[in-house]
Amino acid sequence: MKSIKEMNAEQREALLSLLQARFEKNMNRHKGLEWVRVRAKLEADPEKLWSLNEMERTGGEPDVVGYDDQTGDYIFNDCSAETPAGRRSLCYDRAALESRKENKPVNSAIDLAAAMGIELLTEEQYRELQKLGKFDTKTSSWVKTPAEIRKLGGALFCDRRYDHVFVYHNGAESYYAARGFRGLLKV
Repeated sequence: MKSIKEMNAEQREALLSLLQARFEKNMNRHKGLEWVRVRAKLEADPEKLWSLNEMERTGGEPDVVGYDDQTGDYIFNDCSAETPAGRRSLCYDRAALESRKENKPVNSAIDLAAAMGIELLTEEQYRELQKLGKFDTKTSSWVKTPAEIRKLGGALFCDRRYDHVFVYHNGAESYYAARGFRGLLKV
């Protein structure tokens, strides 16, 4: 039986072509890296390719933003100008979702990221991404929240305003049409 997390050959090739075009158009995001090596890693891991497709399908425009010398992994982030449109209006996590008595969002950022096989960016990773361009100038993105903040009911999000990156807090159960999350995937 075919896994839900599989793509047919035509879908794989279409995604790889799209990723290659984006990679070649934005060389400033991954100086010194070669597409042929990235592609080989992607072809060797169909589940990661599926996750990249989910990032693309939800509006993330994933691209390579780095390489981990210790693990040999390529690092993909959502590089859409604004937080991915298909991942907005989400509270932070399952506990926050369950705590809402009415007007619940359809999902939480943490749960959707897990279902997609990706992670939320940390504040540090979000700041690193902002060195590659201007992201979230009209939207905001949930970021991984330290346990001590989450335990008290809060969650963190970031955006870029006035040519600076800001980190803020909100109740984890809150959700807004202009807030989503950016994902990270290591391949």
